[in-house]
This record gives sequence, C-alpha cells and structure tokens, in this order.
Amino acid sequence: MIGPYQFGKVTIDGIDYDSDVIVYPHHVEDKWWRKDGHRLCLDDLKGILGEQFDTLVVGTGYFGRMTIDPAVPELLKQRGITFIADTTAKACSEFNRLKETQNVIGAFHLTC
Repeated sequence: MIGPYQFGKVTIDGIDYDSDVIVYPHHVEDKWWRKDGHRLCLDDLKGILGEQFDTLVVGTGYFGRMTIDPAVPELLKQRGITFIADTTAKACSEFNRLKETQNVIGAFHLTC
C-alpha cells in the first residue's frame, strides 16, 4: 500500500523512499532512473515488461512534468495491458485503488 506522498518522498508499506520507485506486486525497486530523466521510454521499462500484469500506473511527478514516449502506451495496448498516467499524487491513489482487484505495477517519479 502506498501511503503518504509529498514532493520527493513516498511511503510504501511503511518504508520511506526518496528516489523514484517501481512498485511490483511483491517488492519495490528504488532508485529507478530513466535514460532521459524526465521522459519515460520503453528502455526504462525493461524490468517491468518481463512481468505478468494487467495495468501499469505511472506517476509523472508532483507537477506532472515527466513526459511519456508514445511508444510506451502503444506497446502496452498491443499486449492488452491498461496504461494509466497522471501526476504522482493521483497515480498513487489510483494504484492503491486498483491493487485491490488487479495485478498492477506502478512506476513513480517523485519530483518535478
């Protein structure tokens, strides 16, 4: 469960993280870096794409400044995976809601 989120910090299952994270069903990958810091591309999702999941929720930052390469939602759609992107606060809430009924992965940019 994702708890409080504020600019640059998020709490997940009682543990505080101060770097971008990917939340898998059974573990958290912290210190998630993208090839081009404020742009999400397919290369940034290599670990995720090998997993089995229904939905990918992406937090685009506090102000929503992380952009998403159009190839990302296109590939996910081809694989039958739902893609949701929003500001990180809204994405965290959506992740928590979906986690109750779906196999969901979340990738969250904590700043910008």
